Amino acid sequence: MTITKEQKRQLIEQFCTKEGDTGSPEVQIAILTSRINLLTDHLKVHRKDFASRRGMLMMVSQRRRLLDYLKRRAPQRYLEIIQRLGLRK
Repeated sequence: MTITKEQKRQLIEQFCTKEGDTGSPEVQIAILTSRINLLTDHLKVHRKDFASRRGMLMMVSQRRRLLDYLKRRAPQRYLEIIQRLGLRK
């Protein structure tokens, strides 16, 4: 249900803006998206796991706040990250 260290490292390498970058909004959004996708699959099987559902909703809210911040500060980076992650249709 959680992402492995290897998966997290790959996400950081893929979405970092400079060497050693682990805290930029892009990296945080990518990690949250990965965790949300895993929890979504988990909740399809375990429909009554309300604790995990609450955790997932909190992650979705956090990702939404980070996306709003990025949209205000750097609209081009915002458009790039939603396209790369496939968050909008």
